[in-house]
Amino acid sequence: MGEHRSVAGIAVRDGKILVGKRKAGGSIGLLWEFPGGKVESGETDEQALIREFLEEFNLMIMPIRKLGESSFLNRHGRSELAAWEVALPKTVSDDLSLIPLHEHTHLRWVSMEELAALQMPESDRSLIETLSKQFSELFY
Repeated sequence: MGEHRSVAGIAVRDGKILVGKRKAGGSIGLLWEFPGGKVESGETDEQALIREFLEEFNLMIMPIRKLGESSFLNRHGRSELAAWEVALPKTVSDDLSLIPLHEHTHLRWVSMEELAALQMPESDRSLIETLSKQFSELFY
């Protein structure tokens, strides 16, 4: 695993996908993203997802399966972003207001149509095509 690998947790509920709006500041401030982050040296994708959701939302999630990945260029060079379907605890899935936000100002469930209209970092936007292909499977 290179140092430029990140993971995005794709939580699905009632035909919608969870996205978070980042707090102001940094290169992706005020943009909507799929929760997740960098894979640290020695971590698996699953371990990185669990750590990131704990850090950002104080949530214990369960990685289910890899949905796909994209690569993109940023200021660090070529980076990989892997999308993983994740399961949230049912209580918070039903009521997002129960989730403490450390890096974000909002969390919301959006449809694929709404997702396409959001302002997102290129890295996250690069996953939309993959998610579209998985769409019928994702919303079983």
